[in-house]
Amino acid sequence: MSKQKKGKNSDVIMNEAIRAKEVRLISEEKGQIGIVSREEALKLAEEEGLDLVLISPDAKPPVAKIMDYSKYKYLQEKKKKEARKKQKKIEVKEVKFSCKIAQNDIDFKVKHAREFLEKGKHVKLRVFLKGREMSTPELGIEVLNKIWPMLEDVGTMEKAPTQEGRYISMYVVPKKK
Repeated sequence: MSKQKKGKNSDVIMNEAIRAKEVRLISEEKGQIGIVSREEALKLAEEEGLDLVLISPDAKPPVAKIMDYSKYKYLQEKKKKEARKKQKKIEVKEVKFSCKIAQNDIDFKVKHAREFLEKGKHVKLRVFLKGREMSTPELGIEVLNKIWPMLEDVGTMEKAPTQEGRYISMYVVPKKK
């Protein structure tokens, strides 16, 4: 049984750090024991060779549980790791175009965008506006509107063409299967 007060990383109150006169006690083996004095709860925890951990300090009286705190903490960490493993990371690939792009270049870049979408990656299509092209952003929107029909069958447009500084951007996500 550890004699620690509050942990460095967590705000867990346990064992001698519990200041309440009475606690509602729960045991791992015996279930709900009822309202007992702090000293009696500590004695019961020591008899079982476990920790007395305050679960609900705001309750009247506070709720304490007799448990193996290190094992509990280990299981919580294990659950967090498992949840992180199951999380899906979204990868965004960017394909850049210019306003004065030739059709064969568009076809080549669209082929790559299709491959990314088929692999389940999100694609951000961007048209860079150079110099005087900034005064006519419609040219960039035209390029993206020309590209969209080529990707319609494998992707869904999440964000229509919009201007972001020197770029006209469109966001495409893979279609749900």
